[in-house]
Amino acid sequence: MVRAEYSRMLEVATMEIDLGEYRMRPWQGGDEESLAKYANNRNVWINLRDSFPHPYTVEDAISWVQLQKDKQPTQIFAIATADEAIRGIGIKLQGDVHRCAAEIGYFLGEPFWALGIATRALRALTEYAFANFDLVRLYATVFEWNPASARVLEKAGFTFEVRMKKSVIKDGQVIDEFLYALVQG
Repeated sequence: MVRAEYSRMLEVATMEIDLGEYRMRPWQGGDEESLAKYANNRNVWINLRDSFPHPYTVEDAISWVQLQKDKQPTQIFAIATADEAIRGIGIKLQGDVHRCAAEIGYFLGEPFWALGIATRALRALTEYAFANFDLVRLYATVFEWNPASARVLEKAGFTFEVRMKKSVIKDGQVIDEFLYALVQG
């Protein structure tokens, strides 16, 4: 690997993104308590995939932070105040014929809903993803009962593409899922 490329990779890996009062940064030791505090909430869980446990314990948070903190370059960030991590946001790079695409996911602790944080973070992550990975498409899915998340995607420039009827089973209900995408170029 060329030295300049390696230096850039390290810079991206330790990158922090300023969001004004908040910042996006890699997950780090010490984030576990606040992650568990905000993630252990049914109102958060109901809008996430079942791989996100509920109840969400400190042990879950310890495992998550350990798994994320050494990944380079950073793909999953904590959104933090000066004191604590209040949410998570990230991309999941796709493979094979979808290798120029990434899925975006995010959650925010309920006390921080409706403050514009998610929109700012999503815009910043979108810029970061297109600048640092070989991507032409970012996408996210939203459960039908979560219009606030759909609005975040729209305000960040994502376009509604399709309603996938009865494609999700969550909390014992079969529901629709909405697909939003942003294509570069």
